[in-house]
Amino acid sequence: MTDRAAAPTQRTTHRSPAELRTAVRALAASFRLPAELRTRLTMSVARVAETELRAGRPITLESTPEPAASEPTLTVRLRAPRAPWTVPVEALPLPARREADTTVWRVPLPGQAPPPAAESAGDSPVELLEEELRVAVARADALESDRRRLTHELDETNSGVLALYVQLEERDEQLRRAHGQMLRELEDALRPAPMKVDGLELAIHYAPAGTDAPTGGDLYDWFQLPDGTVHITVVDALGHGLTSTRSALNVTHAVRTLALEGHPLETIVARTDAILLPYDRELMATVLLVRIDPVSGRVDLANGSHPPPVLVTEDGTARFLEVRGRGIGYPMAGSERLWHEHLAPGDLLVLYTDGLTESRRDPYEGERRLVSAAVRHRHRPTDEIPGALAEEMHTVILHPDDTLALTVRRSR
Repeated sequence: MTDRAAAPTQRTTHRSPAELRTAVRALAASFRLPAELRTRLTMSVARVAETELRAGRPITLESTPEPAASEPTLTVRLRAPRAPWTVPVEALPLPARREADTTVWRVPLPGQAPPPAAESAGDSPVELLEEELRVAVARADALESDRRRLTHELDETNSGVLALYVQLEERDEQLRRAHGQMLRELEDALRPAPMKVDGLELAIHYAPAGTDAPTGGDLYDWFQLPDGTVHITVVDALGHGLTSTRSALNVTHAVRTLALEGHPLETIVARTDAILLPYDRELMATVLLVRIDPVSGRVDLANGSHPPPVLVTEDGTARFLEVRGRGIGYPMAGSERLWHEHLAPGDLLVLYTDGLTESRRDPYEGERRLVSAAVRHRHRPTDEIPGALAEEMHTVILHPDDTLALTVRRSR
C-alpha cells in the first residue's frame, strides 16, 4: 500500500494544451479517479490554462495527495504568475477556488491508496480516452432513457407538459455540449496542430466517414528532428472507429520512435512492420513518410502502399511523386527506395489518404480531379488549401471514407 502521508508534492511545467491534458489525465489515472471525474478534472484544468498556453506562457501543475481520517483528497494546483485568470471557476465542469495566481481543485480519492506510478503506467492515452468515451456513451444512453420516459409521460397526461418539455430541452442541450466537448478532447489528443517551422507552412484537414465514428484510421504525425529537418508520417489503417484509430496510433508511435533513434528513412516502414505485427496480426495500414529540409528544400519520400503525394510548383505544373512499396501487414513490407525531390520557394506538396480521391467510382478520375483542384487552389493561404481540396473533391460522395488532406508549402 502507498503511504499517502509521505507522498511529496509533484510539480511539472507545461507549454501546450495537449501536453497539459495528457499530464492531468495520467495523474488522475494514477490515483484511480473514476473516468467521469477524470474527464471533468482534465477539461477544467485545460480550460483555465488555455489562454496562457495559447499566449506562449508556461503553466505549472502541482499535485499533493492529502490523508484524512474521513475522506482523503488529491489537491491539484495550477499556477501562472503572470495570468489575469479570465475563466470563472464556478462555471467549470469541476468547480475550483482561486488563491492569488493559483487555481485549486480538491478531489476526493477512492478508499484504497493509489497504485505506484509503475502500476498505472500501463494505461496508454488512447485507453484512457476510450474509457472516458465509454462512460460518456453510457451517460448518453442513460439520458436518452430518461428522455424516452419523459416523452411517454407527456403522451399520457397533459398536466405539466410545458415544464417537462423545457426540462427535456435543457437536458438535451447539456448532452450535446458534453458530447461535443468529449469529441474535441479526443480529436485534440490524436491530431496535433500544425508546427511552426521557419521556411515551411503546414496545414491539415480531417473528416471522419460518419458522425457516429468521430475517429478513424487516418492519422498523421509531424515533428522536427535534431538536425532541423521536418518528419511527416501519414497513416491509413484498415477499418473505421476506435479500433482502426488504435492501429494507426501504434504505427505513428513506432515510426516516431524509430525516426528519433536515427534509423535510415528507407528502413522505417519495414522495421515498423517487424515491430508491430507480432503483437497485432490483423494490423494492415498504408504509410507515407516524408522528410523536408526547411533550409534547402530537399524532400525525401518513403512509401508503403500509400497514395503518392502531389507536387504543385508555383507556376502551376503538377505531378505525382510515385515510389513503390508495401504497407504494414502486407507481404514483404517496406519502401523499395527513397524518392528525392526539391521544393522551390512557393511550391506546394499535397499529402492525403484515399478517402480524398476514391469518393466516386473511378479512383483515377479522383486523382485527376485532385491535381486540377490543387493547381487551382495553389495561391490561396496555406491553411485554407486542405479544406478547399476536400470540399471540391467531395461534391459527390458514393463511397464515404475517412479523409485526410495535409499540405506543405515552402515559404517564399
